[in-house]
Amino acid sequence: MNSETDTVRRRTGASKAQQRQASIDLLLQAALSLFVSQGYRSTNLEQISGAARLTKGAVYFYFGSKEAVLTELLKRVEHIVLDLALGAALAAGEAPRDRLVAYVHYQANLGITARDEVLLLILMSLEFKEKDGAVRDTIRGLYARQRNFMVELIEQGQGSGDFRSDLPARELAALVLAAHDGTFLEWFRRDEQLSGADLVRALRGVVLEGLALPVVPAGGPRTLRRAAAT
Repeated sequence: MNSETDTVRRRTGASKAQQRQASIDLLLQAALSLFVSQGYRSTNLEQISGAARLTKGAVYFYFGSKEAVLTELLKRVEHIVLDLALGAALAAGEAPRDRLVAYVHYQANLGITARDEVLLLILMSLEFKEKDGAVRDTIRGLYARQRNFMVELIEQGQGSGDFRSDLPARELAALVLAAHDGTFLEWFRRDEQLSGADLVRALRGVVLEGLALPVVPAGGPRTLRRAAAT
């Protein structure tokens, strides 16, 4: 590993501790890009080390396995995608609508600041759905945190009269999270055709409009039912 150390140190002018962290960051960034662009199973250690301009031995030295690389990435994803988002929501005040706005705003802006981190969680949840093991359990735990937070937030909004209560909070939360994940996937598929800033605004608007109290027409609920049937 001396050659690896010398290479990164020359590249960065860093101390040993800084060099170690720089190597780890290079490998993680390379793995993140590859896992998102071509999938976990289609990525090998040689590709990760090559993209980081380090040797395969560097991956083994710092992580030991490809799964350990993904696990470390998921820790970073949890902090960026969940911890900071929940913190932003709680800092927005007590009102459920204000918390929802802050949460959605933070999540939507991740499309600009950390799109690959969000996509990694989404894509790995699909790739590991049928594969038992620690990675799948970690991903399920992250989604459970996200889901439980949204259900509780919507229930609070229903209790305060801020959100519609004609539909269960669990299903409304599922739609909010589906809109989030679907928006990122569509952007991933059509990134050259879609504007990230416009998608951010559209996602916020759709989520808030979808949770708003239904407008009852002047004729009352019967008029609403007749309109929906036509």
